[in-house]
Amino acid sequence: MTYRLAQVATAARYAILTFRRNPAGTFFTIVLPVIFLVMFGSIFGDERTASGAKVITFQVPGIVTLSVVSATFVNLAMTATYRRELGQLKRIRSTPMPPAVYILGQVAAAFVIVAFMAVLMIVIGRLIFGVTFNFETLPVFAVSLVIATVAFSALGLAVTAIIPSQDAAPAITNFIVLPLYFVSDVFIIYDEGATGFIKWAGDIFPVKHLAHSIQDSFNPFVDTVVVPWGSWAVMGAWGVAGVIIASLTFRWTPRRSA
Repeated sequence: MTYRLAQVATAARYAILTFRRNPAGTFFTIVLPVIFLVMFGSIFGDERTASGAKVITFQVPGIVTLSVVSATFVNLAMTATYRRELGQLKRIRSTPMPPAVYILGQVAAAFVIVAFMAVLMIVIGRLIFGVTFNFETLPVFAVSLVIATVAFSALGLAVTAIIPSQDAAPAITNFIVLPLYFVSDVFIIYDEGATGFIKWAGDIFPVKHLAHSIQDSFNPFVDTVVVPWGSWAVMGAWGVAGVIIASLTFRWTPRRSA
């Protein structure tokens, strides 16, 4: 067991190192969420809700959600496709390293990036825009990020089955996530009484449930910690589906060699 954990840690370190050397991955995962946070903060920084809270306070959970999805689903889908089409996954598969160790290393690296981005968003929101963080909700916040990391990582690996080439990876992954951001309280926060297609689409997919599961961590009017069992269940169900699909469809060899 200790030997396997050491292998996973090594795979995770390698994944983080290669991520740092990938300009596209760094931009979409780290730079882009920071740009959105600063942009929304500049637009809504001085505006307040009827209750007196800053509007940007309720935008931060959405930006954190975008960061998590970028660090997991988007990053893993693009990285796995690049490595598959360049033949790197085929070479990795031929080494003594078990496939599960490599996959777990990728997920572990994604969690490190998610944790870094969550802290970065909290610090920027606090120092620049005065957004508070409710530390009594930290356990729920942490569990939400863990569930989301596993779920979206699995979905990112699963979606590689429909990505034909490395050139198509950014277009397909962003084609999937960008519309979800607009219906999942990431870019636009809808009223609780909203109905119709937008609410239906948001409720089905896991992005909105991640945003809602961490909202209370930034809400200045929260008195008690509410465990978001429903949101966790939806994200978990999508994660299980992603694991099943990935286990059946994930390829280690380039599509062009098929």
